Amino acid sequence: MPVFAVHYRYADERPAEVTAHRPAHRAFLRQLYDRGVVLAAGAYPQGPAGALLVFRADSAEQVTELLRDDPFRQQDLVTGCEIRQWGLAMGPWTE
Repeated sequence: MPVFAVHYRYADERPAEVTAHRPAHRAFLRQLYDRGVVLAAGAYPQGPAGALLVFRADSAEQVTELLRDDPFRQQDLVTGCEIRQWGLAMGPWTE
C-alpha cells in the first residue's frame, strides 16, 4: 500500500486555539496510528507552525477524506495541506 507525506501548516495567528485543540488532534491521529493508517506524526520545531504526518493509504484522495475528521481541520486551524505520495526505497515502512 502506498505511503503519503502530509505537510500541514497551522494558523500562526491563532496559537491559543491550536494549543487548546491539540489534545483532540493528537487523539484523532493516535486512533489512526493504532489502526496502522498513520505511521508517524510530529510538529516542526521551528516556524512556520506546521507538522509532518505520514500515512499509509490507497490514494491521496483517501488521505484527504480521513483528514476531514481532524479536529484542527474542523476548527479551521489548518491553513495549508500538501499531500504527496512518497516512494520509499528503504526503511521501516517498506513492504
